[in-house]
Amino acid sequence: MIETITLYDIPSPIVPGIAWSPNAWKVRYALNYKGLPHKTEWVEYPDIKDKCIELGIEPTSTRSDGSLYYSIPAIYDPNTKSSIADSYRIVLYLERTYPNTPRLMPKGTEALQSFPLYSHAMGPDIPILKFNILPTFRLLNPRSQEFYRSVREKIHRVKLEEIEPKGEKAEVMWKRVKESYDKLDGYYRLSGGPYLMGETLSYVDIAIASLSAWIRSLHGKDSDKWKDIISWNDGRWGRLVESLEKYATIN
Repeated sequence: MIETITLYDIPSPIVPGIAWSPNAWKVRYALNYKGLPHKTEWVEYPDIKDKCIELGIEPTSTRSDGSLYYSIPAIYDPNTKSSIADSYRIVLYLERTYPNTPRLMPKGTEALQSFPLYSHAMGPDIPILKFNILPTFRLLNPRSQEFYRSVREKIHRVKLEEIEPKGEKAEVMWKRVKESYDKLDGYYRLSGGPYLMGETLSYVDIAIASLSAWIRSLHGKDSDKWKDIISWNDGRWGRLVESLEKYATIN
């Protein structure tokens, strides 16, 4: 019998018990799709580094100033005594450790699945991110807000409230977001199905769905931004997110 895997995610007082982090959603979708027993442990932003060190998780990258960067989502699997961070690495681990569960990386596609298709479509600055920074801040608990503000303002070198584009600049950048989804739609049309591999759901699909669901969580189902996205490309992105609702259970 498989013991319960722990998924580490970031909480919100605005949507308690409801996940919002797009990277954590990639892992949650995967765990539910594969039918693996799991539970969520919520970790505030300033506690992530200590939690990763406690679990023996290696940093996922190095910052430009040379400091180590620890991140979640992360999992602890008591079945193998393994602790891992980074959504792609986690899903790859689940694929290899539990080969008899439904696959998100069909054999021979692991390298292709590692390619961040939505980042490629949106460009190096991923314009949608700037629309989501301030709404993400507003979702957080006070301790995480303080940490989040400090880190983001150091990266962008402006106040948090100044990062989100406004007026004509916002219109131009939102147009770029739509162009990015149009580019993604072109890849999907080549597949001839609802997923990038036709009728077969794969990791790339849950990555794109997680990004879109993030917008829905931050801005709301009734927001102009979410209504825009689900209207684009004949409603493809709303259908993609809806098709994964059965794998959206939060334990």
